[in-house]
Amino acid sequence: MNGRRAISNHEKTLVLGLGNELMSDEGVGVHVVRRLAQQQLPENVECLDGGTGGFVLLEPLQLAARIIMIDASADNNPIGTVTRTTPRFSRDYPPTLTAHDVGIKDLLDVFHLLGGEREVTLYAITIDPQQPILMEMSREIAKAADEAVERILAELRA
Repeated sequence: MNGRRAISNHEKTLVLGLGNELMSDEGVGVHVVRRLAQQQLPENVECLDGGTGGFVLLEPLQLAARIIMIDASADNNPIGTVTRTTPRFSRDYPPTLTAHDVGIKDLLDVFHLLGGEREVTLYAITIDPQQPILMEMSREIAKAADEAVERILAELRA
């Protein structure tokens, strides 16, 4: 045993990073959750790299008492804006860029329709939808990722 007590599902916080890191800034959610996983977090927090996931992420959502998601957004905010929202259904989710656009929106709908009564918190980071195919984030989005990490850490520790 690792010395940590077992955490029941009704106490668990899931922090889910979404995105395609092969698409530069679009992968910001994955970069943020990986950085969070390296931090000293409360023992009830689980960090999950959801990549471009989809319905495979339904079970981890259903097993969590609290959900925080991080994803890139192609909304009308200035590039690098970090927005905290609580989307309930796909219509509440900001516009995203890649194949996970439909998958994550549908996933939220199914999650709530199957009785997922937990509030989902989304940290959306506004990116430029016109991006090169690179594995590195732009400086502007890397700075926004730093902000998101700090804000999420503060929320998790509150």
